[in-house]
Order: sequence, then C-alpha cells, then structure tokens
Amino acid sequence: MKTLMQENAPLYEALIKYKTKRVVPFDVPGHKQGRGNPELTEFLGKSCLNVDVNSMKPLDNLCHPVSVIREAEELAADAFNAQNAFFMVNGTSSSVQAMIMSACKQGDKIIMPRNVHRSAINALIISGAIPVYVNPGLNKELGIPLGMSIDDVKQAILQNPDAKAILVNNPTYYGICSNIKEIVRIAHEAGIMVLTDEAHGTHFYFGENLPLSAMQAGADMSAVSMHKTGGSLTQSSLLLLGKNVNPDYVRQIINLTQTTSASYLLMSSLDISRRNLALNGKEIFEKVTRFAEYTRREINKIGGFYAFSKELINTDTVFDFDVTKLSVHTREIGLAGIEVYDILRDDYGIQIEFGDIGNILAIISVGDRSLDLERLISSLSEIKRLYAQDPSGIFDHEYITPEIVSSPQKAFYSNKKSVPINSAKDAVSTEFVMCYPPGIPILAPGERITEEILTYIAFAKEKGCSLTGTEDLKIEKINIIDGNV
Repeated sequence: MKTLMQENAPLYEALIKYKTKRVVPFDVPGHKQGRGNPELTEFLGKSCLNVDVNSMKPLDNLCHPVSVIREAEELAADAFNAQNAFFMVNGTSSSVQAMIMSACKQGDKIIMPRNVHRSAINALIISGAIPVYVNPGLNKELGIPLGMSIDDVKQAILQNPDAKAILVNNPTYYGICSNIKEIVRIAHEAGIMVLTDEAHGTHFYFGENLPLSAMQAGADMSAVSMHKTGGSLTQSSLLLLGKNVNPDYVRQIINLTQTTSASYLLMSSLDISRRNLALNGKEIFEKVTRFAEYTRREINKIGGFYAFSKELINTDTVFDFDVTKLSVHTREIGLAGIEVYDILRDDYGIQIEFGDIGNILAIISVGDRSLDLERLISSLSEIKRLYAQDPSGIFDHEYITPEIVSSPQKAFYSNKKSVPINSAKDAVSTEFVMCYPPGIPILAPGERITEEILTYIAFAKEKGCSLTGTEDLKIEKINIIDGNV
C-alpha cells in the first residue's frame, strides 16, 4: 500500500473552505448555523454550529463517499495499515454489528468469547447468527475474565468447522490480550474470518512496545473506538478491513443501520484525530504509557489496592497486557470496585471509567496532567485509610459461565412473560442484564437464569452498580420465555 500524505485532513479542510463561502442554508439542520437556537450556540460555540451541516456535493456523503470523505477514509486506512477504513458515526457498537452482519447470515455460526460487549450479542439478535461461545480464562484472585485459550479456540473450530467467523477482544476492558496472531493463523487455515473488537485498542496502532494490533496480526475486520483513546469526539469510530474483505459489500451492510444524516462534527473529529495520531502517535502513547506506569507503581505502594500489569502474562489466556490500562483490584480493602468508583466521584470529584464488583478502571490519556494523577493516587490512599474493612463477604468472581438454551434471536423474539426477577430461577431470559459500563452481559437472551446469576445481580444492586438491559428500568422484573424453548 502506498504511503499517503498523513499531514492532510481532506474533510476538515473542506469544512474550513465551506465556512469561508458564506453559504445561505435552505437545507437542514434547522438551526441554520446556530442562528435559530442562540442558547445552543452560546453553549457549544458558533464555530461548532457553523460546521454542523448537511451532506452536499462539496462535502461528500458518508453513505456513498466519492470525494473528501473517501479521501479521509483512505488516509485512515493507510494510517492504520488496513486495506480499507470506514468512518462510523453510530459508535463502535455499530462497527461491531457491521462486522458480524458482514461475515454472518441467519443461521451461520460465529465463535466468540462470552465476555463480549452487548453490541456483539445485539448483532446476533439482528442477524440471526448463532454464537459458539468459548469461555475465557478466569483469574480467580482478581475475579476477571481473561482471553481465549488457543486450545479452546482449536476445539471450537474442530467442533464447528462450518463457523463463518471468530470474534476476538483486543484488548478486554481490563487490558488482557489473547494470542491474536495465532488465532488468525488457525482460523484462516480453517477458512474462518477473524473479527476483532478493538474498542480499547486504538493506541496499539501507533504506540511502541504495546500489544499487536488486529491489522498487523492479519485479522479481516476490526472495530476501533477512536473516541476512547484516539482523541476524536464521543460516538465516532472506525471500521477497518483487511485485504480479503469486499469493502463495497461491507458498505452496504453499514448503510442498513447507520444514519443517513452523518454528523460532520463527528467525521471531522475522526479526520483531525487520525492526522494527529499518524504524525504524533508515537510520542503521545509514550507519554500515556509513562503516566500509567508511574500511577500503577504509586497505587501499589499504598497497599490493599493492586494495580495489575504484565505480571499476569501466562502466554495463553493472558498472552499480552496493555500497560496503558490502569486496572486496579479493590477487594482486599473490603470494598467493591463500584463502591470505590462512587466514593471517588462523590467525595473527591474524580470520575473514572468504571467500577465493577472487584475492580476499577481509570483511563489514562495524553490529556491527563501529572497533578491529576497525584490527586487520584492520594485519593485512593485516603479511601483506604477511611473505608478499609474486612474483605470477607465480597463477591469473589466477575465472570459466570452461561448455560445456553436458545439462540439470542429466537429468545428475544419468543413469546414472553414478565416475572419478578427473584422468582425467575431456572427460566430462560429473553433480555439482557448487565452492569454499564462495561456493558458485558451478566445474562443474555437465550440463557438460563441460575441461582449464581441471581446472587450476582442482587450483590451488584446492593453495591450500587448501574444495571441495565431489561424492560423494567428498576430491574425488579425480567422477561422470560413463556412456554417451551
């Protein structure tokens, strides 16, 4: 692939040119460059509203790009060492769904770890693809799911030679990476596509001494959350394709669900952020790594907290670890991760990414300052001093092996009835229950509701986790299959 001029930002440059033309808008959006909504203009700024525009010939069209958007996507593909790249404005959830729907039709099998984001299971509900779950490894001390074992992947392929694709988390929310290069080799030998959820892996493409990126490993498709660690606006994402994927078909799949009113604010943020990463990514992520490693060392000096890292590597279910992830185990001080999360926000004015049953995650980026890191470290030290208690009674694991009874699509659309969640033992769920973030389902459509799951949900409620997924916003009732499965 030829190296393109990464200094260019064609969509951003086209918007700058548009602003100089003093175009009179008789199209949507109705705020007409902010004049129709002064309060919004004051809040977001005139410069922002001036480029919140509709598709037009000089600015191209995301559904069928032929000029500046196409050029911007080509630059993104070049920067990420992909054959093709698509700008996605419905979030990385839509990128994950487009991957699965491009690879699998109704009834096709897809191999995946069960600790996937809900967007992957949503794609199964939409497409009718059938999941073949590979249970991830489990670190019982930390209570976190790990990556997929190579032996388990081989076994899944052996038992399901008709599978169309395999989905890999690269990395997990906690920074755990599977052996993606070996998974690609095994899958391709079997004629199976490899799809990767790299929602938290943008930096793998630009930093040094970080885990292998999906495109470098030879994967077929990858969903990349540029907004998480790449600097673009929330909801903006990339879908990357390898050389053996038909980009025209993938675009058709994307256009089934992605908006026809693509935000130029989101798209230009992708264009500008790609340029920044291509030109400065090495230095950016060297700083991020240094920040994360320093903060990890200082937190571990406190005692009671455990900010884990590469020492978890076992060459299989933890093949590599993303050192930019500041994942911290909290259970030894007698507090659930969600409790530490709440205390940090409510008492110390610190908003971290998430807290679950036993861990917290703080996202470190180039936008952080040394003073911010010191504030986090000192706050955790004080939390230990003020709140530490006997850790007995804390729920001791995060991942529960599911009992699959029905496909997600069949369960979701089946006849159902609503019952009190405490009375649902042994029934089959038709909906999700999950803590958000991270959005990994505790229970998904088609899975049996076990005593262990009910205990987990009750504990998560007690500790203040934000539970989502059910029709009942209070999570007091759950929909189950009414009749035979």
